[in-house]
Amino acid sequence: MPMILDIDDLRNIAKRRIPRAIFDYADGGSYQERTLRANAADLDAMTFRQRVMVDVSAVSLATTVLGSAISMPLAIAPTGLAGLFHADGEILGARAAAAFGIPFCLSTMSICSIEDVRAATPQPFWFQQYLMRDRGFNQELIERAIAAQCSALMLTLDLQVLGERRRDARNGLSIPPRLSLRNAWDVATKPSWAMKVLFGKRRTFGNLVGHLRGASGMLNLAAWTQSQFDASASWRDVEWVRSRWPGRLILKGVLDAEDARLALAAGADAVVVSNHGGRQLDGAPSSISVLPEVVTAIDGRCEVLFDGGIRSGQDVAKALALGARAGLIGKSFLFALAAAGETGVTRALEIMRDELRVTLALTGTTSVAAAGPHMLRKP
Repeated sequence: MPMILDIDDLRNIAKRRIPRAIFDYADGGSYQERTLRANAADLDAMTFRQRVMVDVSAVSLATTVLGSAISMPLAIAPTGLAGLFHADGEILGARAAAAFGIPFCLSTMSICSIEDVRAATPQPFWFQQYLMRDRGFNQELIERAIAAQCSALMLTLDLQVLGERRRDARNGLSIPPRLSLRNAWDVATKPSWAMKVLFGKRRTFGNLVGHLRGASGMLNLAAWTQSQFDASASWRDVEWVRSRWPGRLILKGVLDAEDARLALAAGADAVVVSNHGGRQLDGAPSSISVLPEVVTAIDGRCEVLFDGGIRSGQDVAKALALGARAGLIGKSFLFALAAAGETGVTRALEIMRDELRVTLALTGTTSVAAAGPHMLRKP
């Protein structure tokens, strides 16, 4: 295993180990990828206020999210197809998160099912779903999440219409898939990846198998899911989910102060400031640029989580400084998973933990609770 010092090291290993179509599925964004780039650029443009001669001999990263104690202000975001980045990827991610003492959120579009992950992991996890045209399937997923004792439900709001991800189309990762000699050669040159995925617990969308009569293959299930994104969904439908889910409700995809207030009215226990990793509305603002206005609109009435471009513990510190309760990692998680499975995810969490601890210390901040705008230099 080469030396791994940051998330870019894991990304570089992942790029060598998995097919290009799978790598680009995580790495890319929609249209010209302007919002994807802005997520990283706007975080990079922020600078810290260095402080000296402050006693930082004991820096605590411990905090709580939705009433549960966690070891640091970070969670693993829901990511579709994680089981194609590494065999049993969702199980490995959930185990790494549980061992580290942070939340893991399972995607509806996971390869391993809710039941697979629950049977294989020691701690409750979060579950993510979309508002689909088939409300009966939404109800079924809610019931399965309740049975699995999921500790929170995360409803993704920004996928009523699917954004065009042009890297996926160019790589043939589309409905129907576009096969080419390059695709075939790319897979053929990744035999270790292919064998592991082939012999993993599942090779299709685990949460969807059995719902469509006579359809179990990934192509059929992916086509059905693409037809299920509901352009007519409204806040009344969010309230419908709230009325059926008895636990904590997280609403993901809030990128505007007005929507933050509507999320509160719909019964959110937490909102996630997110632009879907730059994969939906290209030209939308970076998540970090709108985090302060959402925090102001929420005004402490529920928790605010941050998702969008986190590649380091320093990025987490910047989100905390602007009022986020914790950050979520999606792309960084998938790169770590593809690079080295559970070991890779653990290494990514270790890197972010250490970077966050050092950054807090060098800004004179001794705990997550003490983080705030004073950590940053104003432009």
